[in-house]
Amino acid sequence: MNIAMISPEVVPFAKTGGLADVAGTLPRALAKAGDKVSVIMPYYRKISAKKFGIKPLKKTVKVTVGTKEVAGEIHYLKVAQNCDAYFISQPKYYDREELYQTVDGDYPDNAERFIFFSKAAIALMDQLGTTFDVVHCHDWQSALVPVFLKTLYKDHKNFAKTKSVLTIHNLGYQGVFWHLDMPLTGLGWEYFTFDKLEFYGKINFLKGGIVYSDAITTVSKKYAQEILTPEFGCGLEGALKQRSKDLYGILNGIDYAEWNPTTDPLIPKTFTPKDLSGKAACRAKLQNHFKLPARSDVPLFGIISRLTVQKGFDLLEQALPKLMESDVQLVILGTGEAKYHQMLKQLAQKYPKAMGLALAFDNNLAHLIEAGSDFFLMPSHYEPCGLNQMISMKYGTVPIVRATGGLDDSVVNYEPRSGKGTGFKFTEYKADELLGAMDRAMGVFKQPKSWEKVVQNAMAEDFSWDRSAKEYQTLYDKLGSK
Repeated sequence: MNIAMISPEVVPFAKTGGLADVAGTLPRALAKAGDKVSVIMPYYRKISAKKFGIKPLKKTVKVTVGTKEVAGEIHYLKVAQNCDAYFISQPKYYDREELYQTVDGDYPDNAERFIFFSKAAIALMDQLGTTFDVVHCHDWQSALVPVFLKTLYKDHKNFAKTKSVLTIHNLGYQGVFWHLDMPLTGLGWEYFTFDKLEFYGKINFLKGGIVYSDAITTVSKKYAQEILTPEFGCGLEGALKQRSKDLYGILNGIDYAEWNPTTDPLIPKTFTPKDLSGKAACRAKLQNHFKLPARSDVPLFGIISRLTVQKGFDLLEQALPKLMESDVQLVILGTGEAKYHQMLKQLAQKYPKAMGLALAFDNNLAHLIEAGSDFFLMPSHYEPCGLNQMISMKYGTVPIVRATGGLDDSVVNYEPRSGKGTGFKFTEYKADELLGAMDRAMGVFKQPKSWEKVVQNAMAEDFSWDRSAKEYQTLYDKLGSK
C-alpha cells in the first residue's frame, strides 16, 4: 500500500511526547513489511538539516488560509527503503523556539498554523503525483486533513479512493479554538454545527477528524473503550459513540533497537534473561548515582514520568510518606507541576538514604533507571498507552500499574499459584490500593523462586512495532476493501 503518515512531530526530528515515537517508528515498521510510506511534518526551527541530511526539494505548495495565500517550501530526506520524509517549511509558522507553546502558554495562532499544515500536507500529496491508499493522521494538529479530504477535496480525482485514519494519542488534547477561526479553514458556517466541528460554541479540530475520518484508532484497546465514557471521553464521548463501529484500539510498540538490555550502550553492563548479572551492576551504578546505600536486599522502585495528576502523582503524594517508612529505595526522574517538585524535594531531603530525585529530562539516566530498578511505578489516573511499562519488562524491571488504558492491556497481574503474570495491577484510584499492590510486589520480591519467575515472564514479552504494524496493515486492508 501507499501510505501518507501526517504528524506534527516525529522522532528523531522533533518530539514533545509519545506521539513522536509512534510517528517515527511505525512508518519504518510498515516500510519493512512492504508498504511505501511518506511521512509529512512541519519543518521546525529545532530540526537540524545538517545533522539529518535534509535537503530542499525545489517544490513549493500554495494554499489558502482564510483570505491569504500562503506558500510552503518542501524539504526531503530518505529515511529508509520504502520510507521518505517530507518537511513543510513556513518560517512565519514554524521558525519558533518550541513546537506548540512557550512557558507562557500555547501560541495564539495555533489554529492558523495547523490549518496551514493540514492543507499544505494535502497539497503536497497532490503534487507528488502518486495515489495514496491511506492517509494516516495523528492528533488534533492534523485532524483537519480528513475533514478537508471529505469537503474541499471531495471531488478531487487524486483522492477519490483515498481512505483516512485518525489516531488519537491523548483525548485530553483536542485543538479547541474560538469560533472566529472558522473562516481560516475555508469551510462554510454550515460545518460549524454540533454534529460536525462545533464544540460548545468553539471549533474543535479533533472532533472534526472524528466525524470525517474513515477509521479512528487509539493507542490501546482498553483506552478505545474508556473514551466512550464520560469519565475519560473529555466531552467527545458522544461523537465517539456515533463512530464506535469505526473505532479501533491498537497498542503501541517500543523500539527494541533503542531499548534492549542485551545491546544498550547507555548502561554500565548489558544483560540477558539467562544471565542477569549485568542488572546487578546497573543497580549498583544507579544506587551510587543517587548516593543510596549499595544494598541488594532492598526493593528498588523507579519512576520516570511527567509529574502531573494524570500520571498519578496525587496518589503518590498520599502514598509515598507511608512507603518511605518501609525498608525500600525509590528513584524518580522527571519534571512537571511545581507543587509536586516541592513535595518530592521535601521527601528526598527527609529520606536521603532511601530516595533519589532528579527533576530533569535525562535520557542516559532514564536507561539506567530502567535497567537498575526492581520495580517500575505507573499509578496513572489514565494512560492511553504508556511505553515505560513495556520498556521496563524488557529490562526485567517489574511494573506496578493501575489497570487503565494501555497499562491494563500490556501488564498481566502476577498470580503466585500459577506463576503466570508480568507485573502487579490495582484497579481503584486510591492510595491504599496502590500501597496494597506494592505490598504484594514486595512479598514476591522476598521469595527468590517466585521473583525469578515474574522477572522471566516480563522479559519474555514482545511489544515490538512489527506486531503493531501488522494490526495497522489489517485495518488499512479492511478500509481498502470497502
